[in-house]
Amino acid sequence: MSQRSVLVVEDEPDIRDLLVQLLQREGFKARGVDDGKAALNHVRHSPPDLLLLDLMLPGMSGLELTRTLKQGDAAAGTAEIPIVMLTAKGEETDVVLGLEMGADDYLTKPFSPKELLARVRAVLRRSERAPATSNGKASTRIELGPMSIDSERFEFRLDGQPIELTRAEFRLMWTLGSRPGRVYTRGELADRITAGESIILDRNVDVHISSVRKKLGPHGDLVQTVRGVGYRLRD
Repeated sequence: MSQRSVLVVEDEPDIRDLLVQLLQREGFKARGVDDGKAALNHVRHSPPDLLLLDLMLPGMSGLELTRTLKQGDAAAGTAEIPIVMLTAKGEETDVVLGLEMGADDYLTKPFSPKELLARVRAVLRRSERAPATSNGKASTRIELGPMSIDSERFEFRLDGQPIELTRAEFRLMWTLGSRPGRVYTRGELADRITAGESIILDRNVDVHISSVRKKLGPHGDLVQTVRGVGYRLRD
């Protein structure tokens, strides 16, 4: 297997060099740049497998870069590049915005090298197993541990047994199951639950989550709360 490439976007030289060296020691092909515009240029000419992105950057901020990449043209493929955001404490609002724009995960500074590597590897694993069939079309079935979700049959099974979910609960579990480990904000889940058919309040998402956890019984802890942000399915 070829080396996985990571682009580190960090304006503080010491931190950037440390992250690049850490990733290289762990077998990644890592390179660092110090601002958003340089990162954008690099991504368009040599797309990495993952972007490790500091939100506080000179010129083009990390949030602006995320928005630009996720809304990029399909030919360039920038929208599919996984992003792990690096944030300072107290930037909860920016984290929520970044996740809603399409970032995959985040780390709050200071963080340990072990945690960073674990997050990077987890996000890369998730990006590799995004549900799709061999012909490139979206899959209609997700198998995750004890769970099986079939969107064509509108069927949810746990340990092989059918579990009755409401339409909203099914959409909720399909969304979480499509990218296990990926953090979804309440706003994102509210949009996915309704599929544009109606509007629900973010707090109603909590009610659906609570209901699903009860139906999952001893497996209820598969749906994890990310305090102040939203929810994810345990990876």
